[in-house]
Amino acid sequence: MRTINLILIMIIASIILISCADKKPAAKKAEPPKPQQAAATKTDAAVSGEIKAEKEIYNYDSKGRRDPFVSLTDVMKAKPTRKTGTSPTEGYDVDEVKLIAIAWDSQQYYAVVTLPDRKSYTVKKGMVLGLYGGKVRDITRDSVIISEQIKDYKGQLKTKDTILKLRKEGDE
Repeated sequence: MRTINLILIMIIASIILISCADKKPAAKKAEPPKPQQAAATKTDAAVSGEIKAEKEIYNYDSKGRRDPFVSLTDVMKAKPTRKTGTSPTEGYDVDEVKLIAIAWDSQQYYAVVTLPDRKSYTVKKGMVLGLYGGKVRDITRDSVIISEQIKDYKGQLKTKDTILKLRKEGDE
């Protein structure tokens, strides 16, 4: 057993020695040019007529484009402030308004809505409702349709229709 181990160790050592003998010594690194040689190369380049590269200046024209560094969700979340002297129904976003009841007479429908301040108001077709100047476009037996002009992420005005549905008795 000892002889087998000794033979294996000798074989491994000879393989290592042979693999090390095949490697060539590392080449010397090139020395940096001396200052006199560097000056000579610059003058040689000027004499030979090489073209120097100039730094390119780029100006970004944002005409008709949105700012790529502004979040799209921040643009949508920007809400206008409440104007002084407006009705209370114009002080809240349409999504915050709750439809409570719808009543009608022989000529038109009326809707009772509750605002986040917990006050109720009666609205009818053509009234202004919401922060963005939304108009009550139509009132049916079970819903109120409100049309608003809202700016999209590009800043263009788009029409947004919001439908407030009347809850049924079992709905919560």
